[in-house]
Amino acid sequence: MSQSHQQPALSKCPGCEEPPVAGDLFCGACGYDLSAVPARPDDRPTMAITVPPIAAAPAAEAVRWPVAEETDSSDVPAPVVRPADVPGTDSGGRPLTGPDTPDAESGRGAASPSGPVRTGGPDAAAARVRHDDRADPGGAEASGDFALAAPDPRAPEHTASFAAAPAPGAKVCVACRSGRVDADGYCENCGHAQPRERDHMEQELDAVAAVSDRGLRHHRNEDSFAVSSTALPDGSPAVVAIVCDGVSSASRPDEASAAAASAANEALLESLPRGTHPQQAMHEAIVAASEAVNALAREPAGAREHDAHRHQNAPACTLVGAVMAGGLLIVGWVGDSRVYWVPEDRTQPTARLTEDDSWAAQMVAAGLMNEAEAYADERAHAITGWLGADAYELEPHTAAFKPDRPGLVVVCTDGLWNYAESAEEMAAAVPADAQRQPLHAARALVGHALDGGGHDNVTVALVPFAVRPQGAGSACDTV
Repeated sequence: MSQSHQQPALSKCPGCEEPPVAGDLFCGACGYDLSAVPARPDDRPTMAITVPPIAAAPAAEAVRWPVAEETDSSDVPAPVVRPADVPGTDSGGRPLTGPDTPDAESGRGAASPSGPVRTGGPDAAAARVRHDDRADPGGAEASGDFALAAPDPRAPEHTASFAAAPAPGAKVCVACRSGRVDADGYCENCGHAQPRERDHMEQELDAVAAVSDRGLRHHRNEDSFAVSSTALPDGSPAVVAIVCDGVSSASRPDEASAAAASAANEALLESLPRGTHPQQAMHEAIVAASEAVNALAREPAGAREHDAHRHQNAPACTLVGAVMAGGLLIVGWVGDSRVYWVPEDRTQPTARLTEDDSWAAQMVAAGLMNEAEAYADERAHAITGWLGADAYELEPHTAAFKPDRPGLVVVCTDGLWNYAESAEEMAAAVPADAQRQPLHAARALVGHALDGGGHDNVTVALVPFAVRPQGAGSACDTV
């Protein structure tokens, strides 16, 4: 991802006081926007504040507590606390009753916090302790005790009385499981904020599955994907997987990735059934995705004329896609999202099928650094190619492969491959049953990234590739 201006280092998050990770734009614990924290001023003058002396209050007279009639096991009289031993009023403003004087309204002696206060009358043993009769609605009146001022909000009867039953098909709150979710994303019953739909997305078709997750450090998911299937003119199937990663330093990166994924998918579903060669169809799909992202930066109707810098920091994203059709594997990309080939027979070689449009890749290609040195540099993920109105030049990359053995196509963003960078590491992270259970394998790969730290959004699409073995050879040969 392209890098943005770094804010001054903070010792703790202003929202939750957790120490933020260096370079993060949002707090990993609460999502607080760290870029909105103002810089600390250079000068912090100290001013002496004088506090006028406070007159000493007269010492209060010590309270003489009565001595209990009984003694404890050490023959020491146990203290007795009585509400009326100290002059005062109750919560209603009435004077507290004396220890031996019955309550004028209830006819009972005043109760201490630990039990009924012993009175001198003959009904002392019958003095009752105040309690709440929630189980018996008539118990409060019958016993003379007070009913609760408000019902327990966790009780089913309270929920039913305060929230109308959600209409069939309406979204139900994930917290109270009964309230209706309003258009603003909050429960009308308990007020709980609902998780956003894009925080975690999953989709599975017959021959492809994809999972996307917000990760552990970002406050929203800026990745998007589209998976689909169609048929070629001869009736053979074609499977499509598109994965896009929003550029965090650009505006509206989540909208950019969603628009690109949708546009590329629609273009492929339109051109492949017409008989367009899959590699040409992939090229056209990337161009269509670029136009969709560019449209987000165009001036809307009625825009303010003085907004001269609107096109700066335009929405942007990367794109990578794979098409399995006619025994070919077509990949296309712009940016640093990747495609890996993992053969079903793990003794066979694996391969990375894309080259990053990034600073690190340029350094390696120029022979200035080896791959380990380049990707260890802090500039490694600065991308040199992307979709967006401010891109220097659109250069879609496409390649065609013809695998000679069954395997798995892994289409993913850097949120995953950061934790399995080489082809061998990615193959080790892919579950052994990925060919038969692609959705389960995609979930496992997302979990692998989250277990590794989840510093970025994570998206992966898996496309099982089934062919008959045709002898020895490379796992994938460029056509």
